[in-house]
Amino acid sequence: MLKDKIKELAEAYHSEFIDIRRHLHAHPELSYQEFETSKFVQQKLKSFQIPFQVMAETGVIGLIEGKNPTSRVIALRADMDALPILEANTTSYVSQNTGVMHGCGHDVHTTCLLGAAKILAETKDLWEGTVKLIFQPGEEKNPGGASLLIKEGVLENPAPAGIIGLHVHPGLPAGRLSFRSGRVMASADEIYITIQSEGGHAAAPHLTADTILIASELIVSLQQLISRNCDPFSPSVLSICSFQGGHTTNVIPSEVKLKGTFRAMDETWRYKAHDLIKKMAEGLVSSMGAKVDVHIDIGYPSVYNQAALTETCKTLAEDFIGADKVEETELRMGAEDFGHYTQHIPGCFYRLGVRNEARGIIHNVHTPHFDVDESAIKTGMAMMAWLGSQTGNI
Repeated sequence: MLKDKIKELAEAYHSEFIDIRRHLHAHPELSYQEFETSKFVQQKLKSFQIPFQVMAETGVIGLIEGKNPTSRVIALRADMDALPILEANTTSYVSQNTGVMHGCGHDVHTTCLLGAAKILAETKDLWEGTVKLIFQPGEEKNPGGASLLIKEGVLENPAPAGIIGLHVHPGLPAGRLSFRSGRVMASADEIYITIQSEGGHAAAPHLTADTILIASELIVSLQQLISRNCDPFSPSVLSICSFQGGHTTNVIPSEVKLKGTFRAMDETWRYKAHDLIKKMAEGLVSSMGAKVDVHIDIGYPSVYNQAALTETCKTLAEDFIGADKVEETELRMGAEDFGHYTQHIPGCFYRLGVRNEARGIIHNVHTPHFDVDESAIKTGMAMMAWLGSQTGNI
């Protein structure tokens, strides 16, 4: 029985893939610089006798054909890039690239997909269709490696009927999974606002437009703008995270720069909000005597989990590890470039628990102490293999 075979192989290969994860963790590379990681993945696929091609410079796309390979095609995706974080852990596999860290679990994602690839290749006589493996660069940085791969045709030749991806969840105990249909993660856009005036003496604010005061008024007004116009049942968040202007106590600066992020679950509201932000900034700043430039850098779309595929994956997961170990994923205002894929084909983005409180593995992603309970790797690679072998034709 295929399910039992996958479990058997995941158990047999678990220690091997812990070593792979530790190698990846010790050698992290930033977005679009995953050259050695890409080579490592390619070498592993060669050893598994899985054909592949390189796309978007460092992306690696593999194909595993089972019986009747044209009967269905499903894609499995993992991201490979790391973050500009100085790791504070003291493990044997701590990052050897100072200032760069796998602080978001992409080393685990890549390891799980490699493990699934090996299992699927060894069981290809037991399942039907084709599984496309997507080892993706640049998830952490605009425009997102997913968008680059899509432009280069990753969703073609063969065209998958759906795509499945996982992400570590430091709030969920190792050995558990979580799924959610519909909107599950927000869009993410970067906001840059520059306010300019002649500047002047702090003792004579009537002779110039006070850029500090104007920027302060604008921040408060933008918060009210979003909260008063957004559907309360479709959450969105505007956060101004950088306020730069002025260098001393008695000079009104000629320029103030604001930087922030806007997150939304609803794509229609997302772009309406962009227009409202621009109009508010232009109107308020102009009325207070200064000039303004507003730039909104369009980022990742929201992640939408198609109901049919997600419910299928959830049911398969419950059958594989038990319904008591499968939970519902919470809504998150964080973003993921997996959303680019779900703009084109059905997708399921689910969570893999990696928490172990007894061992002190409790830290969140994007922090210097983040780590995972490596028992989760066995669950992750087995589940990716199981879902890859069973889903498709959604």
